[in-house]
Amino acid sequence: MGSIELEEICDKAQSIGIGGHVRPDGDCVGSSLALYLFLKKKYPRKHVELFLEKPAEIFACISGYDEINSAFPQREPFDVVFVIDCSVDRLGQAETYFRSAKHTVNIDHHISNADGCGDDNMIDADASSTAELIYGLIGKDYMDAEIAKAIYIGMIHDTGVFHYSCTSPKTLRIAADLISYGFDFSKIIDETFYEKTYVQNQILGRAVLESFPFMGGKCIVGCVSRKTMEFYGAEPKDLDGIVNQLRITKGVEVAIFLYETETLTYKVSLRSCGIVDVAKIAAFFGGGGHVRASGCTMTGTFHDVVNNLSAEIAKQL
Repeated sequence: MGSIELEEICDKAQSIGIGGHVRPDGDCVGSSLALYLFLKKKYPRKHVELFLEKPAEIFACISGYDEINSAFPQREPFDVVFVIDCSVDRLGQAETYFRSAKHTVNIDHHISNADGCGDDNMIDADASSTAELIYGLIGKDYMDAEIAKAIYIGMIHDTGVFHYSCTSPKTLRIAADLISYGFDFSKIIDETFYEKTYVQNQILGRAVLESFPFMGGKCIVGCVSRKTMEFYGAEPKDLDGIVNQLRITKGVEVAIFLYETETLTYKVSLRSCGIVDVAKIAAFFGGGGHVRASGCTMTGTFHDVVNNLSAEIAKQL
């Protein structure tokens, strides 16, 4: 939905803020930093600031990582605020900057954010990632190896290294152009997508071991309790990738992974192999995302949550 005139929006602004969603993933971090680096390069005399919850250290290889502001201080309203890879309700503490800004811009590819939340909106659910949209905005004149690397990282994380169905011929053409800038793309894939700590491997194994199929093997669910996380010394970021491992179980159409955030409250990740639109299911429970990859937060016992999800999945199966 829509397009934006980036130069027209930014030329007259003296202060520009950028914010992404809570618990920023690879696409959020990569696309936000790519936009930040571009704006700093194009407008060296303007004040440009990026606000994110502290991203995982695997993204420290991206230029500008150390300049991310994770303190969210009080400040004068920005002339322009960009909301990247989400709607305003997922900005967390950065929402204050959005509410007070003179002008707002929303760039996203989530179908659950189809209407956008900004004065100007660039929402394209057909794009593989928000990073892909940022690539289109920046163009060739200001592209360099560091910006290209940031965009590439965003793209590989939201496409599963070009494995997920959101990958298009356009996505691969963009990737080919990006790696022509000479960064070590193979190392980036290993270190930011595949490499896991010993703790991450342990808790992945525990979650897979204790998972179980249901609905005739069409669904599989795994869960990690707070007690288990405390035992392994694991944090939520250590759980990345578990739901994708469950999804590739033979015969499974929908994979569900839950982890307990507090008593009777679970963060839910949903993955589909194609038949089920998990974005609709997540939206029903107040979440959102993509047709094949979505999430939400639900309350109740583990069995309550699974039963409620099962009822919605069954409608589609």
